[in-house]
Amino acid sequence: MTQPVDAQADPAAVTLDARSPLRWLALGWRDYRANPLPGLLHGGLMALFGLILLLALRDHFWLLAGAFSGFLIIAPILASGLYAVSWYLERGQKVCCQEVMALWASGDRRLVAFGLLLALAGTGWVLTSAALITLWAPVPIERPADFVRHVMLAPDLGLFEVWLLLGAWLAAPVFASSVMALPMLVDTPTPLWRAVGESWRAVGARPGVMAAWAVCIAVLVALGMALAMVGLVVVVPVLAYASWHAYRDFERAGLIEPVRAQRA
Repeated sequence: MTQPVDAQADPAAVTLDARSPLRWLALGWRDYRANPLPGLLHGGLMALFGLILLLALRDHFWLLAGAFSGFLIIAPILASGLYAVSWYLERGQKVCCQEVMALWASGDRRLVAFGLLLALAGTGWVLTSAALITLWAPVPIERPADFVRHVMLAPDLGLFEVWLLLGAWLAAPVFASSVMALPMLVDTPTPLWRAVGESWRAVGARPGVMAAWAVCIAVLVALGMALAMVGLVVVVPVLAYASWHAYRDFERAGLIEPVRAQRA
């Protein structure tokens, strides 16, 4: 990719505060409406995968709970094609499948490696969640109602709180590692480990803003899933485009420094 459109923007003119996530979401929604087809395809495929997973494991919620929450871990790499769409959109170019396929066909080893790491983390959480619920729950957790009654609304503190804390313990470093790294990898030739380091640097520079952004992502994905997965058709692309704008804002503010090179 090339230099960002406004690479010379004054860092002092970029405001990063508690309202920034709402601005990113508004920009993400604008981009989604401007070029809806790539987003519909990405979101539709993820919604379809979620529905298949729900139907396949509907009587095994002890496993499904971890699978759904693990979606938050691997979703960023699955939506990385939309960052390429964002790159073209900010230059006034509407694109669709060809540019997304070109990104995946490139076999970028950085994206492949990061995707494998996220898949490993997601698998680890699914197995951990399943083991925790199976071994600790007082009765077999087969349906969502069982999870609500015997885990979430259990009279004694324990299982649900530990489940949430373990999930947060795993999700937090994954979020910190990927929130800036994935757009950076798509946008620039920055080495993987430097991109991850810059992502952690961004979180450390604005922890409150990043915490608010993480909460927005979790809430919107949960709402998308709650709407019979159909909500993911809109939620996934809007979050991907919004994440691109977050990345751009942090770069404009001078809080991250990707390695840049002219596109061949």
